[in-house]
Amino acid sequence: MTQNTRPINWIKAARKDFEDFPPGARDAVLDILTAAADGGFPAHVKPMKGIGSGVYEIALPYRGDAYRTIYTVHFREALWVIHAFQKKSKTGIKTPQAEVDLIRKRLVRLKEELR
Repeated sequence: MTQNTRPINWIKAARKDFEDFPPGARDAVLDILTAAADGGFPAHVKPMKGIGSGVYEIALPYRGDAYRTIYTVHFREALWVIHAFQKKSKTGIKTPQAEVDLIRKRLVRLKEELR
């Protein structure tokens, strides 16, 4: 962690879902989050389309499964993880609409809480 590293904060439900990831996937995502908190733009990270600027998706393939972790850098003081899930769909790369809706709700709630 460098002097300019943002702390990584979690929405409680996102942390709970993240804990269900296999240990190797958790370790890889934590490494990616740490690099992002240091100001980097690591592999497996892309902007989350349709949500707004400052929201990113970690799309991690791991042992034949796909794991997604969504975080935001909207808040200068910290990087916030707002959702984590295993992508179940075997066709296409698009994030399921139910997950997108949940991400939007959590982001709105977080913005209200941090005002």
